[in-house]
Amino acid sequence: MSDPLLDPQFFRNPYATYGRLRSEAPVQKVPTGSNGHVSYIVTGYAEARAAFTDPRLSKDTARFFAGRPSRRNLHPAVSQNMLASDPPQHTRLRGVVGPVFTPGPVARLRPYIATVVDDLLSTWEPGEEVDLVDRLAIPLPVTVICELLGVPAADRALVADWSHDLFAAGQPERVDTASHELAVYMTDLTTSKRTEPGYLLHDLGRRADYGELTETEAVSLAVLLVVAGHETTTNFIGNALLALIQHPDSLTALRGRPELITDALDELLRFDSPLGIATFRYSTEELTLGGTRIPAGVPVLIAPGAANRDPTQFDHPDRLDLTRKAAPHLAFGHGIHRCLGAPLARAEAEITLRALLTRFPDIRLAVPDEELEWRQTRLMRGLTSLPVLV
Repeated sequence: MSDPLLDPQFFRNPYATYGRLRSEAPVQKVPTGSNGHVSYIVTGYAEARAAFTDPRLSKDTARFFAGRPSRRNLHPAVSQNMLASDPPQHTRLRGVVGPVFTPGPVARLRPYIATVVDDLLSTWEPGEEVDLVDRLAIPLPVTVICELLGVPAADRALVADWSHDLFAAGQPERVDTASHELAVYMTDLTTSKRTEPGYLLHDLGRRADYGELTETEAVSLAVLLVVAGHETTTNFIGNALLALIQHPDSLTALRGRPELITDALDELLRFDSPLGIATFRYSTEELTLGGTRIPAGVPVLIAPGAANRDPTQFDHPDRLDLTRKAAPHLAFGHGIHRCLGAPLARAEAEITLRALLTRFPDIRLAVPDEELEWRQTRLMRGLTSLPVLV
């Protein structure tokens, strides 16, 4: 049996695969890759929510792969970052950068975000065909997170390319190469920013000088922030706008009452989650989840994209309903590893959608739905391009 998560049709529409797997069992064994390895995938909502907080599911990848033969060559700053750790290390590292992304600091960023959005949209001409991913969904979050970190404007497109390559499904050499290029770049930049206060990279470098972080930890946090700081938001903005265009009644409702956008974000996140499958976890001991026995020492894939379409939690889950009042979605994860950048992602998406619907009320697709291209990654769910007429 082949890996169902690497099928080309899965990248275009993962929900058919998720639905089939969930109907068979909310937790089950599936082949992963082409080397005979297997993992357990969690597609049910209740099971995914429980798995996110189960201490028997570890994120310590270094411990999992210790002593195992591997042909992979990921840079340690990528393979051993905060997401790949458990408490107390995870708690310590999250405490270093977490406060930057709480609602208060994010609220103070809103005027800057609005300015970036306005600058990007000001280059669009009414009636023009625009690739919304290339000219808005990528540069907005890249600009914001790189400004916070201190990445020079001239390097931001290159940093974004490396970040995207880290999620290339079925292309391990491309992923490994990108991990080294990005890590080496961020190592050099963290060193140079030690003399430039006001940037996150300055703070990380100085913490390493004071012994609060190791050099590897400082760089790994820098890499993680630049990747996590824009990947989710890029996909969120593209997916949300596509969903609205494909549901004209919802688009009309928000256009007429843009104050509803804030509440609509959760349904847009649930409907087409920018995170299809959460990052690596494995079982440290045998456990039973959703009626399925999971042996010790195997990878466990939690699928928020599937859980957010679970009909046992959401009535008519394949329908976009901006008035929906239901269980909280899992698009940002759950528990101690919940995406720390969620407040920033929400702010960027809200400001973007509000500006788009105000300035370009007649926005529509420039190509048929079937010609849209999706990223070839099972972790992230996002478009490679979104041609629209404005």
